[in-house]
Amino acid sequence: MAIVEVTVIPIGTETTSLSGYVADLHRLLEQAPEPIQFQMTPMSTIIEGELQDLFQVLQRLHEAPFQHGAKRVSTSIKIDDRRDKIASMEQKLRSVRDKLQS
Repeated sequence: MAIVEVTVIPIGTETTSLSGYVADLHRLLEQAPEPIQFQMTPMSTIIEGELQDLFQVLQRLHEAPFQHGAKRVSTSIKIDDRRDKIASMEQKLRSVRDKLQS
């Protein structure tokens, strides 16, 4: 399973506020037909799933601001694809918590 961090920034919008665009992306993720998990943060969104599914989701996320009036979109993507053992958002956090307690 892969973990992706994505930040979608619409450019050329009527306002500097992005919360409406973020809400649209959140709805898109909630309705995704792919078996994914996601976690929104104040600065980006973390998504986990099979890499081929994530690429489909990422394409829809990138396209969404155009459908809502953005003239330009800048999308940053960071992929963590670990194949030597099962990785997940929760496993990564648990690993750090365990080390903090020792």
